[in-house]
Amino acid sequence: MGTLTEREQLEITRANESGRRPVVFVHGLWLLASSWDPWREYFEDNGYAALAPGWPDDPDTVAEAREHPEAFARKMVQQVTDHYLEAIDALDTAPVVIGHSFGGLIAQKIAGTGVAAATVSIDNAPFKGVLPLPASALKSAAPVLSNPANAGRGVSLTWEQYRYGWANNLDEDEGRRLYDTLHVPAAGVPLFQAAFANFNPFGGETQVDSKNPARGPLLIIGGEKDHTVPPAITNASYKIQAKNPGVTELVTIPNRGHTLTIDSGWREVADEALAFVQQHAPTA
Repeated sequence: MGTLTEREQLEITRANESGRRPVVFVHGLWLLASSWDPWREYFEDNGYAALAPGWPDDPDTVAEAREHPEAFARKMVQQVTDHYLEAIDALDTAPVVIGHSFGGLIAQKIAGTGVAAATVSIDNAPFKGVLPLPASALKSAAPVLSNPANAGRGVSLTWEQYRYGWANNLDEDEGRRLYDTLHVPAAGVPLFQAAFANFNPFGGETQVDSKNPARGPLLIIGGEKDHTVPPAITNASYKIQAKNPGVTELVTIPNRGHTLTIDSGWREVADEALAFVQQHAPTA
């Protein structure tokens, strides 16, 4: 199956054999696929077949990822999108796609190809045409964007940078726990791709086909207190996507930051996603 790992191929086989509708989870920067484990169990318990492919060549564990930051270097948005499309192409049933952060952007790119039964995009990174650049988003991206050489590197955040961009709404104990157990290096280049998308006359790799009538139902979820992807970005994404003839909804979760899919309040977000999915893409 091309670039798919043995683990990913096994997850696809299990999903196909289950007879259930698949849910494909797409993680973003500074996380691994394993960060979706609680969500996968929750959706499995509710009748879906959950799978979480990684980005191409992601290390298997957080420890391995921290030892080899170079493994994340130069992973570009379209390359990652194509990897998930390869996994989806191997599924027998049109899946639900759920993504967070850059995974939310990739989920919307996948939806634009018409292969998703429904899509949930959480705190999505901005795509071409999303114009707001709030100060907090620029500060959160500064650890990467401040050095052009980071476009070719895997970059880790310091605790102080993570606390500002991700854990600003959490107490220090919980923020530290997430940083110590889940944070990994991330490719720098997608941030440069997103930052300069609106200056690229050809759209670049962050372009989303929001007009495709086969896009399917889309829910955009944002965190009210998110510094990395503030509501201005999710609201602007929604306004563009709402012109699509398909169902488009926006939910803002009060008092939540960029960790909303992985912190102790993840079930509140998962409940919103599950309710939307059950309505628009019930399991077989």
